[in-house]
Amino acid sequence: MSGVRTICVIDDDPSVRKALVGLIASMGFESCGYPSAEAALDSGSAQASACVLTDIHMPGLDGFALKRRLDAMGTGTPVIMMTGRDDVHLEQRAREAGAVCFLRKPLRAHALATCLARAVGT
Repeated sequence: MSGVRTICVIDDDPSVRKALVGLIASMGFESCGYPSAEAALDSGSAQASACVLTDIHMPGLDGFALKRRLDAMGTGTPVIMMTGRDDVHLEQRAREAGAVCFLRKPLRAHALATCLARAVGT
């Protein structure tokens, strides 16, 4: 379907993932959810999406490793990183890694909408 902007949500917490997929859909985007970076990469969705919204701390590949993997593939997929941890250095690390936005959980819908608009150019 031409013009569809799919946002790939990656979070190991099923309730957070489901809530974010629904919130993003309510904003007019297509969305898909995965429990791990590996699952999103294996499906091809992370590479093909208009944007990836990923938790930083997950088993297996974390958000930083996912961003490095996407960069190495040359996808150019914008990445928004999020965390529930209160670590002041995470935002700086996310920006240095090339994340288009950094969000803290619980996410505010307006902040997410602003980041998505920045990431997909709307």
